[in-house]
Amino acid sequence: MSNKRGRLIIVSGPTASGKSTLWRRLVQREGVDFSVSATTRAARQGEMDGRDYHFVSAEQFQSWIDAGAFLEWAEVHGQRYGTLREHVLQSIDRGHDIVLEIDVQGARQLHKCGLPLVSLFVMPPSREILEQRLRGRGTESEEQIQQRLSIVAEEMSYAADYQYQVLNDNFERMEAEVEQILGYRKEVL
Repeated sequence: MSNKRGRLIIVSGPTASGKSTLWRRLVQREGVDFSVSATTRAARQGEMDGRDYHFVSAEQFQSWIDAGAFLEWAEVHGQRYGTLREHVLQSIDRGHDIVLEIDVQGARQLHKCGLPLVSLFVMPPSREILEQRLRGRGTESEEQIQQRLSIVAEEMSYAADYQYQVLNDNFERMEAEVEQILGYRKEVL
């Protein structure tokens, strides 16, 4: 990587937009790390503590807030999520880019943090396709699905706050576009 100092790469978007698939592909590159967020929500099937999230109690999360351990934190879908400052700064100082998959509240906080960053908002092709993807995951109850869908319009209203909006109507094309934006790829498909 040509950067002397790494960057925060913020990836946001509504639920089931493809943002998790995107960050998983980006961090396969050498010199690109993933920021493992802390959360108070329970692990989903297949998720591992320390790899997908740091799953912590509400009390532990609050103690980290009180200690100033987070670059940002927010309450989303009734649970708290936060980005731990120390890991992010270590990656940037090593010259690595670090990907953060965060909601719009967290991204707004990070835009003010003074660190070098690139912000990407992943757009679904339509609300109907987004709902199909969400239901297809089979990881949420109907109540949770309805809760997530109820905030999609609000989340989408923040897309213009990001440096780049990328449409996920074809994942490979979107991935190539993001890699070009980040300077990882010269040509676009």
